[in-house]
Amino acid sequence: MSPKSKVHSPRSDKFWTAPTERSGGGALSGDQKRRRASLAAAVQMAPVAASTNDIRDIKPPVEIPSGWEWLWWTLGVLAVVALLFAAWRWWQKRRLQIPVVPPVPAHVRAKEMLGKALVLIAHPKPFCTLVSDTIRTYLEERFDFHAPERTTEEFLHELQGTDLLSAEQKEKLGEFLERCDLVKFAKYEPRETELRDLHSSAVRLVEETEPQPELPALDSRPPTLDPVSA
Repeated sequence: MSPKSKVHSPRSDKFWTAPTERSGGGALSGDQKRRRASLAAAVQMAPVAASTNDIRDIKPPVEIPSGWEWLWWTLGVLAVVALLFAAWRWWQKRRLQIPVVPPVPAHVRAKEMLGKALVLIAHPKPFCTLVSDTIRTYLEERFDFHAPERTTEEFLHELQGTDLLSAEQKEKLGEFLERCDLVKFAKYEPRETELRDLHSSAVRLVEETEPQPELPALDSRPPTLDPVSA
């Protein structure tokens, strides 16, 4: 019997025998030899390719929801809302506790400035400037009468067309401002008595035009006698 070539298969411990010659004798033709060689190579490579295709990547672990996540998220949101509400309430209480300082009334500030003007009574021009500016500012704030850039003549002319002051007060105000302008612009040198008279006129104008306190309403009903005391 002619010798045979053996091919080892990885899938079994047996060997596959490929005959190299025909049993009847005679050598194989070239085409037969090539077919048998191709068959042997296919037998050897088939198990290797199959084993290569069987190798796959390991899949990551799959997280299985426990069912409690929604509860923790809900509790977290409620906690944040509660903190924001507590902070808002604290701020509201703190704002109510902060004392609101009322604005100083115009007549009070005017009297304070007129009191400070007495320090300048030895200097006629600065004194008259401060006194006249104080009166004009007071009238603008007291009666909401805005005329900051007006001259004395323009200021008095616009004031004459209003009913903010009485006729006598308007006349006294005009005299007061004109006397102050004589010192400010005409270089008039008044005596101290004249300056004190100007100061008194300014204070009197503020006192006459300042808002008066409201008196409590009196009960007009006749008094009733207590039957026990009668």
